[in-house]
Amino acid sequence: MERVVRLNTKPLRLLQLTDPHLGAHSSETLIGLNTEESLLDVLNHIRDSNLTFDLVIGTGDISNDGTLASYERFVARVNEFLPNIPLAWLPGNHDNPKAMATFPREEVWIEEFNLGQWHFILLNSRIPFEEGGELSPGELARLERLLNLCPDRHTLVFLHHQPVPVGSDWIDQYVVKNAEQFFGIIDRFPNVKAVSWGHVHQAYEATRGALNLFASPSTCVQFAPQSAQFQVDYLMPGCRSYLLWPDGRIDTQV
Repeated sequence: MERVVRLNTKPLRLLQLTDPHLGAHSSETLIGLNTEESLLDVLNHIRDSNLTFDLVIGTGDISNDGTLASYERFVARVNEFLPNIPLAWLPGNHDNPKAMATFPREEVWIEEFNLGQWHFILLNSRIPFEEGGELSPGELARLERLLNLCPDRHTLVFLHHQPVPVGSDWIDQYVVKNAEQFFGIIDRFPNVKAVSWGHVHQAYEATRGALNLFASPSTCVQFAPQSAQFQVDYLMPGCRSYLLWPDGRIDTQV
């Protein structure tokens, strides 16, 4: 069901949270970092900065073990620090889509929705039991269908895996396998203003013609950019925020 909020000439404020890797218990760690504590640090920083948002999107690897308890805590924590803000998410390679689907759509939005002059499409690039990503024929068909339905809305497409190499050989082996087909669809719709993802645990910005490409840092461990082999970065946990203007402009920062 379409959800539309009219926001006149003001920009939409969007927060992207990705790769928190929460576990069944609050003691879950990733490479020695307590993932729930690091998520709380990020949420505390956002609350203390007095920034307001119209939407929060989680771009995968919400959980590290696919347990229902991990998703319940993520939803609870986001609602605790950012109350009364719509929350949406999509699955990553560590996630359990069946557990995610137990949450009612009124509580966590999925797949696609409209806010103001913007259309948001959330794709599932997960391959069960694999690290890498691919968009199934069904997902590609859904993307094309949704883009045809809203040709006049500025559109932002989210997925978990990177559709382009980010410059680190070890993680770029997991780039979306059929990215060429994905961009073959995207390129036909100039109203698509950006594609954004998680998975790489680092900030990334580039352009592909007029299309903006973004990756968000993880709310837990960061991976060192431009590294041939796996390497942890010393940067703090983070997130990405967006100002989405009614005329299609995007301002973003991490």
